Amino acid sequence: MASRILLPILLFLLCSHGGSGAPAARRGMRVPPLGGDPVKFDFSPFLIEYKSGRVKRLMGTDVVAASADVLTGVSSRDVAIDPANDVRARLYLPSFRATAKVPVLLYFHGGAFVVESAFTPIYHAYLNTLAAKAGVLAVSVNYRLAPEHPLPAAYDDSWAALKWVLANAAPGTDQWLSQYGDLSRLFLAGDSAGGNIAHNLALRAGEEGLDDGARIKGVALLDPYFQGRSPMGADAMDPAYLQSAARTWSFICAGKYPIDHPYANPLALPASSWQRLGCSRVLVTISEQDRLSPWQRAYYATLRSSGWPGQAELYETPGEGHVYFLTKLSTPQAQAEMATLVAFINRN
Repeated sequence: MASRILLPILLFLLCSHGGSGAPAARRGMRVPPLGGDPVKFDFSPFLIEYKSGRVKRLMGTDVVAASADVLTGVSSRDVAIDPANDVRARLYLPSFRATAKVPVLLYFHGGAFVVESAFTPIYHAYLNTLAAKAGVLAVSVNYRLAPEHPLPAAYDDSWAALKWVLANAAPGTDQWLSQYGDLSRLFLAGDSAGGNIAHNLALRAGEEGLDDGARIKGVALLDPYFQGRSPMGADAMDPAYLQSAARTWSFICAGKYPIDHPYANPLALPASSWQRLGCSRVLVTISEQDRLSPWQRAYYATLRSSGWPGQAELYETPGEGHVYFLTKLSTPQAQAEMATLVAFINRN
């Protein structure tokens, strides 16, 4: 419960006012060694890595079991995607009596690629609500986290989950997907880092294609994690923020990709890549006080002007910070954003 209370405060400070992963030492604090083990990288408020290789996560570690949710009527269960890499997912099935199949939604959680999981209370509650309101069979993917598994591990795990869904919708495979899943209405969605993953999977699907000619109908990017070294918005006057963002991105990918790599900054993509984005529709949501919002707006504008043949939609919530909707689910603002997402999924 504590992580559900603290998360919106921490993310608001991180992405709206405090800079992306600014180390505690830079903010006038010093993180002490752990049992004589010196600090290697301070990624507060998410985690601290020590020189021994030990990682101490400061949030997003609580888990709840799959269950039949009394409030929404949604049932959930866990499945193994890739046991060798401990890639798993939690499936959510809404209660309905109709025999018709329902859309399939792959969801990727946020957490800066370093914290949270598909099984934390905040995401379990959000997916129960989303599955119930949208009437979808949701697959919430539990990918490996950095720094133990730096990028591209999260991308590879999420791609494996997408391929697992396609393979397990056939008769005689997964009981829920095969009986209820309609792959002609396949969607990807994610918040923050999960939105970044959803975009990169759609890009890969457009470049490589999917098994048996499957297509992604829509992609919902909820306050997606996009950044770059080039100054944008208010951060044009804040070089310390840009340096900190580049440093933390390097930590997430173990220095393999610069922050202006298309993984982090889609604006670096050529127009031909945008044109091949492998979906028919894209929804981008923005929270007004999110420090990442200039990149999010630029993503939407670039997609619309790229020659991509699909439909792009932008939705902005005034007065709120990064991924506010996760912990303010009952507020009018979060309900309005949820209604927009539900309509996006169910639009013919």
